[in-house]
Amino acid sequence: MLESLVITHLIFATIECLMGVLANGIIVVVTSTGSIKQRKMLPFDLLLCFLATSRICLQVVMFYFNLALLSLIEISLSAGCFIIFMFIYKSELWLATWLSVFYCTKVSTIAHPLFFWLKLRISKLVPWLIWGTLLCTSLTSVFHRKCAWILFQKTWSSFFFPNATTQVREIKEIPVLQLVVLVIELLLPLVIFLISVLLLIFSLGRHTRQMISTATGTRPPSVSVHISALLSFLSFLVLYVSQYMMATLVLSHIFKIRNFIFLFCLLLVGLYPSVHSIVLILGNPKLKQNAKKFLLHSKCCP
Repeated sequence: MLESLVITHLIFATIECLMGVLANGIIVVVTSTGSIKQRKMLPFDLLLCFLATSRICLQVVMFYFNLALLSLIEISLSAGCFIIFMFIYKSELWLATWLSVFYCTKVSTIAHPLFFWLKLRISKLVPWLIWGTLLCTSLTSVFHRKCAWILFQKTWSSFFFPNATTQVREIKEIPVLQLVVLVIELLLPLVIFLISVLLLIFSLGRHTRQMISTATGTRPPSVSVHISALLSFLSFLVLYVSQYMMATLVLSHIFKIRNFIFLFCLLLVGLYPSVHSIVLILGNPKLKQNAKKFLLHSKCCP
């Protein structure tokens, strides 16, 4: 029973990784080639390109962890490797958050001076947000390396090294302030994401209801477009929040390794960066059209 569970998890983890790498790879190629032709990368394309790149790295790292957790490969963990993982994970969270902020400012119709100012300047702010995110996540990952590494050893060392023991006194050596700062850093992108997406869904839903109430006869095509966009953002919300919840359950060490619930939660953590990228491709007409051209070109030129 255990072996069949491990094999099933490995199959789904492999499909998930390949699906994520393929979808995000298409986004990177499409946005990059389009920018090369235009000799200029638009802020939205730049944000998508960096987000997709971070998700490819995250999928590869998570698949590597999956293999190690299933005892299929030996893993050599160090504080340096964990810093790289923290940097990739936190960068992906922040870049996805900025994507939600970008959508919110461009699509939502909120009558507020601050929101109007942000709507006019968000395109110019995107490069600064990207480089600022990469700089801040790299600095904070290094700053929290001791705190995060001790916590990782305490909670996950039994997964990778069953015979290893971690002294409890090491946990007491972590400054409380540093722990609080680390938690705030991980929760801040979630708070910003929730505010922006909920505002976007509220604004889009209100506008859709107004269009339906004023429409006479058959429903206009624009209403279908708005409903499709609303469903897309709802899926974005569900996937993003579920990733946080599942990652919390996995890192909390509640479930034993190779437990069905543990492996299921682990799969859901990796599901978000792959499925949401597919939703991005299908929900963006320009990206969808360019992706089709890319796939057709790949088939014609083996």
